[in-house]
Amino acid sequence: MRKNALVLSISIVVTCVFLMSAPTAMAKKHQHGTKSSYIPIIFIHGGSGSASQFESQAMRFTSNGYPQTMLFVYEYDSSYSINTRDDILEGLDVFVAEVMELAGNDKVNIMGHSHGTTIMHDYLGRPEGPERAQNIAHYVNIDGRTASEPPGGVSTLAIWAGRGTPGREIVGAVNVTLDNQTHIQSATSPEAFYEMYKFFTGKSPLTTTVLPQFRGRIELAGRVSLFPENIGADGAILKIFEIRGQTGERLHRQPKAVYAIDESGHWGPFKGKFGRCYEFVIVRGDSNHHLYKEPFIRSDHFIRLLTSPVDGGVAQYMDRDEGQSNLVVMRDKEFWGDQGIENDILAINGVNIVNETNSYIDKRTSTYFVYDLLSDGESDLYEPIALYHSLPFITGVDLFIPAANPPDGRTRLTLISRGGEGMIQMINIPNWPSTTDRVSVQFNDFVQWDVIPGFF
Repeated sequence: MRKNALVLSISIVVTCVFLMSAPTAMAKKHQHGTKSSYIPIIFIHGGSGSASQFESQAMRFTSNGYPQTMLFVYEYDSSYSINTRDDILEGLDVFVAEVMELAGNDKVNIMGHSHGTTIMHDYLGRPEGPERAQNIAHYVNIDGRTASEPPGGVSTLAIWAGRGTPGREIVGAVNVTLDNQTHIQSATSPEAFYEMYKFFTGKSPLTTTVLPQFRGRIELAGRVSLFPENIGADGAILKIFEIRGQTGERLHRQPKAVYAIDESGHWGPFKGKFGRCYEFVIVRGDSNHHLYKEPFIRSDHFIRLLTSPVDGGVAQYMDRDEGQSNLVVMRDKEFWGDQGIENDILAINGVNIVNETNSYIDKRTSTYFVYDLLSDGESDLYEPIALYHSLPFITGVDLFIPAANPPDGRTRLTLISRGGEGMIQMINIPNWPSTTDRVSVQFNDFVQWDVIPGFF
C-alpha cells in the first residue's frame, strides 16, 4: 500500500448504515371519471442509470405533499443490448398512456437526465412529436442535450451542472445552472429539486429536505434488476433481514420478508420501521448477493437492488479468495478526489479510497469496485484497476479487505461528503468472503442529521 495513503481514524458512535417499470406496480388507479389535481411525474434516467437517480427526489416530492401514486420512472436498457431506440420510444408511448389512465389525468410532467434527454428530444422530434407533445404539460431537461428551441414546443426547464461544459442552453427554455455541481449531482441534489418542483407547480417547495416519518410504519418497495439492462432478475428470491447497526449482524435468524422475483423485478411494499437497518439478500441458486443501505427515514418506493447474472456481468472479473471481501460501493452523486478541501472521504476500515487518480472530477466516479487485485494481500490505492476504470462512472480500487467463512467480524464503511458540513455517514457489514458472497453498499446522495437516528 502506498505509504502516504490517507488513513482515517474516527472515534464516534456508529450508525448502520422493452423495458419499463410497469405503472400498475407503482400506483393505484383513481376512480373512473375523476381527475387528479396533481400532474403525474415521469423520470427517464441516463446511461447506466435507473430509478436510483430519482429515489431521493421522489422522497422530497412526497415530503412536500405530492402523492406517491403520482411518481413514476421509465426504465430501459441504455446499453442497447436487448432493445433498440425504436423499442424505447414505442415503450414510452405505452408508458405515458398507462400513467395518464392510472393517475386520472390527461397530462404528464417528464424529466430526462443525461441520455434520457436524448430519448426525449428524439421522442418529441419525430413525426409523431406534435401528438406526443399534447400529453406533456412540462419537461425538465437535466444536464444533457442542448437545442435551438424547446423540444416539441413543450414548456421546458433546462438544468445544467455548473462543473460541466459552460454556455449550454436550450433557447426559449428556462435555463438554470447549479453552481459547483457535477453531472449526476445535478439530477439528485436538493437545489435541483427546488427548481423542478417550482417549475412543475408554480410555487416554491415548503422544504428541500427528505422529511423523516418518525411515527408508524414506512413502506419500502422497488425492483431487483440486472445492471445495466434494467430487466428484472427473474427467478431470484429476495430476503429482507433487520440488522444491528453497529455490526451488520442479523437480529433474527428468519427474514422479515421474502419475495419471489418475476420478470418485472418488482417487490414490496415491505412494512419497515423508521431508522432501522436492513440487509437485502438476492438469492439465485447457491449465490447470495447482500445489499446494504443507510437507515430508512421515510417511505421509499424506488429502491433499486442492482445485480448481475450469476455467471456474468461486470462483477465476474473481480479476483476472489476466501480470505478477502469484495465490495461494490456506490452513491448517486460523484465522488471528488482532486478538489482539495472539497474532496469526499470514503474510508473502508479506516482507509480512504478516494483520490486524484481514481476520482478526478472529470471522471464522474459514482461507483467503486473494491477488491484485492490478484488476491496477493497487497493494496495499491493509487493505480486504478484498468478494466473498471475504463467504464463510465465506475472505477476499480485494489484494496485488501480481510474476510472469513463464516464471517467473524465487521467491515466499516465511513463517508464524509463534500457539502455535508462534516456529518458522517456510516454502514457496517459482516466481512463476507468473496468466494461465496457478493456485497453491494449504497450511500444516500444527501446528508441530514435525521439519517443518523441512533442504534437499534
